[in-house]
Amino acid sequence: MTDRAPQPVDRQLPTEESRDLIALVREIAQREIRPRAAEEEDSGRFPREVFTLLSEAGLLGLPYAGEFGGGEQPYEVYLQVLEELAAARLTVGLGVSVHSLACHGLAGYGTKEQQGEHLPAMLGGGLLGAYCLSEPAAGSDAASLSTKAVRDGDDWILTGTKAWITHGGIADFYTVLARTGAPGPKGITAFLVPGDAPGLTAAVPEKKMGMKGSPTAQLHFDGVRVSDARRLGEEGQGFSIALAALDAGRLGIAACAIGVAQAALDEALAYALDRKQFGHPIADFQGLRFMLADMATQIEAGRSLYLAAARLRDAGKPFSRQAAMAKLFCTDAAMAVTTDAVQVLGGYGYTADFPVERLMREAKVLQIVEGTNQIQRMVIARHLAGPESR
Repeated sequence: MTDRAPQPVDRQLPTEESRDLIALVREIAQREIRPRAAEEEDSGRFPREVFTLLSEAGLLGLPYAGEFGGGEQPYEVYLQVLEELAAARLTVGLGVSVHSLACHGLAGYGTKEQQGEHLPAMLGGGLLGAYCLSEPAAGSDAASLSTKAVRDGDDWILTGTKAWITHGGIADFYTVLARTGAPGPKGITAFLVPGDAPGLTAAVPEKKMGMKGSPTAQLHFDGVRVSDARRLGEEGQGFSIALAALDAGRLGIAACAIGVAQAALDEALAYALDRKQFGHPIADFQGLRFMLADMATQIEAGRSLYLAAARLRDAGKPFSRQAAMAKLFCTDAAMAVTTDAVQVLGGYGYTADFPVERLMREAKVLQIVEGTNQIQRMVIARHLAGPESR
């Protein structure tokens, strides 16, 4: 790692409060997250104490209503917080995004009674959430999910397996999509399931190429009993709830991707200014200067794209197409920028002594989670040309 400290991103923030918020996030990142990121990722350690700290600081409920303990921040601000956290450690930035996704169903579709009972603890009470949509045989085709929820009086009995669950096995609550009716999207319902529910178990976490500190695991529902009071929205509304959550979640992934890319550029630039060859810093050589310029341009373009989508959301306007575009562009940019950062550092970039190899491995997953980038292209094309005629 280089000795040069990265220059903070010059952010255009809407209020003095939001500027103070970003300053707080940067302080926490610099003091509590960044110094231990490489060691803890290498050992596969999840930093639960960091999430407790973020909860105490009011950073786990930023885009939600203050009535229930949220921060009432616009998405424009919340996403820039995610970017700062992801630049320090993707496990933390993505973890906050996933937690926010897990709160979305209750915050957007729950009754006032449900929200009053559960949201304060979820948003600022130290709890950590997870989102359960994907299954071993239902990934991109999420509407084909087979986990079942069967009525039993005032309860539901959940049976099935969920896959690729971030925070699987360590979350305090899960937003779960299960089939309560006929095949297809209209037979799916959403439930809020406690993490300690009897019959709910987690498999051994997946062994991944990156983000080793963030557990990703299958969850098994073996007759898990959930009260109807924990059903979110109407029966059969679950898939609509899931799609709305994913639109917002894709913006979270886009912001995290730009955070990872920015961290890689900072490392590459610092190295290029320090490293000398042929009597000059390698940053003097035009070929490398052009690489750095292209990296910075991709980051700036991606940041502008996700912020434009966030402002549409904040204004109450449709933003699904723009969210897909932001997720697609920002995650592809992160993969390209981190790969170039490894190239700038040469042999050193391929070693664990510098963080760029870890950033490159982490960037890859962002092209896959919350809808692969091939799915994002399908979403964008449908907005442009309508549904496929097949």
